[in-house]
Amino acid sequence: MAVRLNSIFQIPLLIMYFSFFISCSHSQQLTTNYYQKSCPRFDQIMQDTTTNKQINSPTTAAAALRLFFHDCLVEGCDASVLISSTHFNKAERDADINLSLPGDGFDVVVRAKTALELACPGVVSCADILAVATRNLVTMMGGPFYTVKLGRRDGLVSRASRVEGNLPRPSMTMNQLIGIFTSRGFSVQEMVALSGAHTIGLSHCTEFVSEIYNYSRTSPIDPSFNRRYAEGLRSACADYHNNPSLSVFNDVMTPRNFDNAYYQNLPKGLGVLKSDRALVMDPRTRPYVELYGRDEKAFFEAFGRAMEKLSLYGVKSGRRGEVRRRCDSFN
Repeated sequence: MAVRLNSIFQIPLLIMYFSFFISCSHSQQLTTNYYQKSCPRFDQIMQDTTTNKQINSPTTAAAALRLFFHDCLVEGCDASVLISSTHFNKAERDADINLSLPGDGFDVVVRAKTALELACPGVVSCADILAVATRNLVTMMGGPFYTVKLGRRDGLVSRASRVEGNLPRPSMTMNQLIGIFTSRGFSVQEMVALSGAHTIGLSHCTEFVSEIYNYSRTSPIDPSFNRRYAEGLRSACADYHNNPSLSVFNDVMTPRNFDNAYYQNLPKGLGVLKSDRALVMDPRTRPYVELYGRDEKAFFEAFGRAMEKLSLYGVKSGRRGEVRRRCDSFN
């Protein structure tokens, strides 16, 4: 009986290892010069599109970065989050947690896809476009340049029902947050490095109002907040009932720069989201917060490596995917 039970317990592990092996084998087929012959202007078109979009809409970088995370952590980096729902299928982008994804992230992909379809029809996948656009925009904001291998195909599945539990939420415990990343092969250090994406972008007031207005019977404000900062948030979010789209910067100090100020803010109680502030309170994550707070070069190197790894997670190739004609619908 003991042998049979052990065998049963080993099955999930075998499935996980097999899935990881399949993912790795597909990612090994990607190359940095994938479009060199089939779409020689790919790099220039992507650079022009992302630059123009960021100049005209400065929130684009943070929007694309968030969109990329939400895509890759569900089904892998296959542009499944870009698919629009139909009468027959509620797609990922209409899952509750994705309804707040900023339009600028979707728009920069559509613009790049339109330009690339004119230059080389049916060649470049939406998944590759999102991956490269995100890298370009992070670099434009002062962040690290990292390598993006190419050759992803666009996924054939996008279901809202597959989203819940697979994306981090601010209300999750540290065990839950770590679990999301470790189940995908990412270390705690890589999770903390990827959290540094919050050095740019915004968070909706609705995500944290319970912590600044009615935290407990003894205190309306979560004590993990810097008191003056929390009072400022209360003022900024005062009209959230009437305007649920109200947002504040994730990084109150240097909101428009991709730098390590996010980590410097956390020990001071200047993290917007509960999951941000939790990083400095948990002994598993605090050492990395402290490291990246004092050494921006270490943060940039770790972030770049983690983004390269994330961009290869769950990629599709061959018949497991396609090159969509439009990024918001299957062929």
